[in-house]
Amino acid sequence: MTSVLELPAAVTVRAPAKVNLELFVGPLLDDGYHALSTVYQAVGIHDDVTAAESNEWGCSVRGRDADKVPTDESNLALRAALALAEHTGGQDPVHLSIHKQIPVAGGMAGGSADAAAALVACDALWGTALPKEELEEIAAGIGSDVPFLLHGGTCVGSGRGEVVTPVLAKGAYHWVFVPSAATGLSTPKVYSAFDRRTAGTEVQDPRPSTALMSALRSGDPAALAPVLDNDLQADAIALQPAIGELIEAAMGFGALAAIVSGSGPTVAMLASGAEGAIDLAVALTASGVAGDVLRATGPTQGAHVLPTVRAS
Repeated sequence: MTSVLELPAAVTVRAPAKVNLELFVGPLLDDGYHALSTVYQAVGIHDDVTAAESNEWGCSVRGRDADKVPTDESNLALRAALALAEHTGGQDPVHLSIHKQIPVAGGMAGGSADAAAALVACDALWGTALPKEELEEIAAGIGSDVPFLLHGGTCVGSGRGEVVTPVLAKGAYHWVFVPSAATGLSTPKVYSAFDRRTAGTEVQDPRPSTALMSALRSGDPAALAPVLDNDLQADAIALQPAIGELIEAAMGFGALAAIVSGSGPTVAMLASGAEGAIDLAVALTASGVAGDVLRATGPTQGAHVLPTVRAS
């Protein structure tokens, strides 16, 4: 048990973005969600969340796309803090300061990363020291991607994506992301398009592919590239044809593979290595195909406390 005198006044936690290496969509469940089988990889684009003692609950946001992030109780990080407080029998209020680098509404789970970071930060701030299994249970109630952002690394997600199992993966993978290929592409719209496209057909229960598992064990990006897959990609492209044009351009500029991350609109491009990622990013921007390009490697760790910097 942590002594009250040892508890910090503020804790900062860093959480990563994610890319879906594969995303298979199954039948619609009774709760209105689809059964999913996905393979997540955490990548080195991060949000930082600082939980600090406060007289009232609240949050503030700065950084990338800050004006697009709500600061009321619909904010996933604040919802996570409130859920943890309720689960542990009530805690003193906190203010969450969110510094964003992960694109908003881009299929990279920025809101879920903030929620995972808030859970870890508040758990440390309050000294509740919950087992990881309990944090994962709370996380699953916030959003399907949140448990994975607690884990990080490379994992299979099942159920709605919230049941997470680590995967043996070797090596580092170099990614280029273009988050703004389209606007107005919401997750419900993409899933509705999938439902219309598959109406009248038998949608199978999804399961991870052995080809992807084998490629990850090899640690070879050239082996991983041809087995990346996303059942929602065709629907995202149908709704926003610019996504398909971007994928075609990326392949022409030397990407090993290019795939929609989650429900989009972000396109994730796998490069052969660090130099290949730089060359691809330069080609995309110099050609005018993309103005907003991010580079990152994966896998990386999940939500974790950053060391406190003390003044000398």
